[in-house]
Amino acid sequence: MSKNLEIYGLRSIIEAVDSSKEISKVLLIKSSASSSLFRSLVEKLEKKNIKYTYVPKEKFNKYKSKNHQGAVAILSPVPLISIKELVKSTYNESKEVTYLLLDGVTDTRNFGAIIRTSVAAGVTGIIISQNNSAPINADVIKTSSGSVFNIPIARVNNLKDAIIHLKSIGIEILSLSEKASKSIYDKDYKKSVGLILGSEDKGITKGVLNLSDDMLMIPISSNIDSLNVSAAFSAVIFELVRQRNY
Repeated sequence: MSKNLEIYGLRSIIEAVDSSKEISKVLLIKSSASSSLFRSLVEKLEKKNIKYTYVPKEKFNKYKSKNHQGAVAILSPVPLISIKELVKSTYNESKEVTYLLLDGVTDTRNFGAIIRTSVAAGVTGIIISQNNSAPINADVIKTSSGSVFNIPIARVNNLKDAIIHLKSIGIEILSLSEKASKSIYDKDYKKSVGLILGSEDKGITKGVLNLSDDMLMIPISSNIDSLNVSAAFSAVIFELVRQRNY
């Protein structure tokens, strides 16, 4: 199984950022913030919209043999592309395509399970946001059973911009939401769609919902409030597969 590559030290991470390396996230020790190089790194991370987190010194104990200077960058094991690159390499006007957009799915096990199901169902590509998505790490790779290497994943600064781009080429945007009145079984999927999933606790954000062409819900027993996001995705995506292929 692939292991995440880590970069240690302020200057090394700055160089990685400048060379556009695929950085999943950066871990920082706040007590190191007094140095100008540290502040320069944080400025670059914010400018490039790269996720960073301040952690306790104890979290860095496993890096004590490294000259980390209070900073460790974790690179994504999977190359991430832009929304334009995804569309250019996968969109075909004469064939139905399916893009999956994740709005706030931050649990790595759910993310991995969703990726595995996406590959099984023939999803064209996955779109995630920079700041509100689970990192692609060893847990995601394991849960996806390696499927993460078999589907293109685009990372965007703002999911709304990706939706607008997809709509501009005629992709219908569908949001899976408990607030919807229409069932997933009442929708015709025999055309290209972008399907949006939200987080289990907050669902899809209002701004993203407002850009959707349609909202769909899964009819479930009143004894259950909601389904796990990966289970909900399985329900809708295989209804899409059934309509298109059987």
